[in-house]
Amino acid sequence: MTSTGREDETRMRLLDAAGEIFSCKGFHAATVREITKVAKANVAAIHYHFGSKDRLYQAVLEHAHLEALRRFPPTMGLTGEAPAADRLFAYVRALLLRLADKSRHAWLFRLMAREMAEPSPHLAAVVERCLAPANAILRGIVAELLGPGADALTVARCAQSVVGQCRHFSIDRPVLSRLHPGCDPGQGGIDAVAAHVTRFSLAALARYEACPFTPPNLLPLAGDSF
Repeated sequence: MTSTGREDETRMRLLDAAGEIFSCKGFHAATVREITKVAKANVAAIHYHFGSKDRLYQAVLEHAHLEALRRFPPTMGLTGEAPAADRLFAYVRALLLRLADKSRHAWLFRLMAREMAEPSPHLAAVVERCLAPANAILRGIVAELLGPGADALTVARCAQSVVGQCRHFSIDRPVLSRLHPGCDPGQGGIDAVAAHVTRFSLAALARYEACPFTPPNLLPLAGDSF
């Protein structure tokens, strides 16, 4: 193996080890020595490849997201010429596959759960580089399905409603199987759930503008705003 090959291998071992440890302990509790021990590397390797623990953390977030998007791309091979409904199904299926992924980067969603609870300074860069491009694809599909009269806020809310369904079916699976014993909403696998989310979303998007709703007057409660 060439020196470049060995360096690349060491870098990947550091990323994998750091991802697992950061996801379990968080950024502050994880130590460089623990990461290098698991990666079978020396402390100097982190400074050589990443410069610091802080930059290693950002590299871990970006690497895992980009690898997941490479394996399960939002388009799933469909072009922009495909019907919007088909492209929506492809997007939903790819997202469910990423959420259910149990490969070497299965720790990614534990790590992102920590980011949601306590956002790090690196979250903005990860969103911009890794998440925003995929979300733009979804917003384009949703805007097409809603029609030309839809404003940006409606498109954004509808797009995130699609994402929310996917996250609920995947992340809350242990709860769903207990809420519906004998009738697990996730039965049939990813393709069945993807078809349901797509069908439900298509029906909602098709009737969105034709279904006005005025919320009833409810008692104000503390914490009514996000």
